[in-house]
Amino acid sequence: MIDDYLARIGQLIRDARQHRGWTQSQLAEALSTSQSAVNRIERGNQNISLEMIARIGEALDSEIVSLGYAGPMHLRVVGGRRLNGAIDVKTSKNACVALLCGSLLNSGRTVLRRVARIEEVFRILEVLNSIGVRTRWINEGADLEITPAAELDMDAIDLEAARRTRSIIMFLGPLMHRMDQFKIPYAGGCDLGTRTVEPHMMALRRFGLEVTATEGVYHATVTPGTSPDRPIVLTERGDTVTENALLAAARHNGTTVIRNASSNYMVQDLCFFLEELGVHIEGVGTTTLTVHGVPHIDRDVDYSPSEDPVEAMSLIAAAVVTESELTVRRVPLEFLEIELAVLEGMGLDHDLGPEYKADNGRTRLADLTVRPSKLEAPIDKIHPMPFPGLNIDNAPFFAAIAATAHGSTMIHDWVYDNRAIYLTDLNRLGGRLQLLDPHRVLVEGPTRWRAAEMMCPPALRPAVVVLLAMMAAEGTSVLRNVYVINRGYEDLAERLNSVGAQIETFRDI
Repeated sequence: MIDDYLARIGQLIRDARQHRGWTQSQLAEALSTSQSAVNRIERGNQNISLEMIARIGEALDSEIVSLGYAGPMHLRVVGGRRLNGAIDVKTSKNACVALLCGSLLNSGRTVLRRVARIEEVFRILEVLNSIGVRTRWINEGADLEITPAAELDMDAIDLEAARRTRSIIMFLGPLMHRMDQFKIPYAGGCDLGTRTVEPHMMALRRFGLEVTATEGVYHATVTPGTSPDRPIVLTERGDTVTENALLAAARHNGTTVIRNASSNYMVQDLCFFLEELGVHIEGVGTTTLTVHGVPHIDRDVDYSPSEDPVEAMSLIAAAVVTESELTVRRVPLEFLEIELAVLEGMGLDHDLGPEYKADNGRTRLADLTVRPSKLEAPIDKIHPMPFPGLNIDNAPFFAAIAATAHGSTMIHDWVYDNRAIYLTDLNRLGGRLQLLDPHRVLVEGPTRWRAAEMMCPPALRPAVVVLLAMMAAEGTSVLRNVYVINRGYEDLAERLNSVGAQIETFRDI
């Protein structure tokens, strides 16, 4: 029995190390031990103390064991089942997170309708609550009410929650209007100068924000009265970069022009919300935004974020991979038109219903019915582009879709370093994916999926791709430690079960 537990723990450690991209020698160096000791631990041939397990988990940023609280959640998937019926798309995770950050601009009461109840939202709420903002779920938990604090207590910020969400960077834009100096932690070991951070700083400096970084903390200083003297040209057409610039411009007493702005779905939702707060924005949906800011905002607002196009793509992919007939309702069509055009070119059999407006009154929705199809690999490679191109977060789903198609498909995930690597986890489920470099993977189809037990990839979209492949695989699969999926999807397993899947959540004893 003890040997069995040692082997299971060793397998979890090995999987966590491999997903971190470390060799046994690198883990050994972090633990101040030998490579041979790590090798014995991973093979289950060495007794290991709780202290050592905790040290390994900290080094790998992975929860190997848990004490005193519920352990990591896992999924047991009985695959080979056809889906049927209809399923609704939930509201956008990325929009909800941006709106929560945007609520810091408002001295009035904010109500957000049908907010996604996901881990990423919960972490932001924990941060807001810790600094004095009052939040509560209303209408039987469907909606969220946010009541601001007259003064924010940044010294009381929940550091652990803040470090578990990359969205904490979007506090910079609104907080600079509320205090001249503040500190926030940064998540995931980001450093100033990295691709994902420096574009934020370049935009916000134009409003008088200067940031220095010490170990784990951004120190922000604001020079009041600073105003952009010319248009802000973003060096990266990123979503959160654009949102941060918008949040800074919203309460800037003047007109700000933002060029090379993202026009993606979450940016548009933030623009619509800011307009409810009295901020006039020209060019929504384009790459040039002209923001007429207002120095003080004190409004009671009620806003409904639109549906999530990436979740919609997840559900479409679930139907394709399991060869099912499924109706996906409330699809934000304008943010999936390229994806649907590619799928149509591959031979997808589908019907698209009439368009109607989302609850925000602006976004176009439609209901989409997908039927079993004989797909052919696309002639061109699959590669994401800023909106209106194929969504960056939707590219991974084409790995599972391409694996069901006849022929070879090249997927070029040029935006994120190493995300394509996680797609090769599909090989453990019978896929034939060849990693050409950190950004390109070649997918051969069709695939005869097979069940497996494995650790959840640490990247959200590849993790869901693995889950979808497990749903298609005959037999029972286990996907361990699915926190990353819960970060971006609300009750995904239960909702898929409602249309015919068989997915059980469980935890280790």
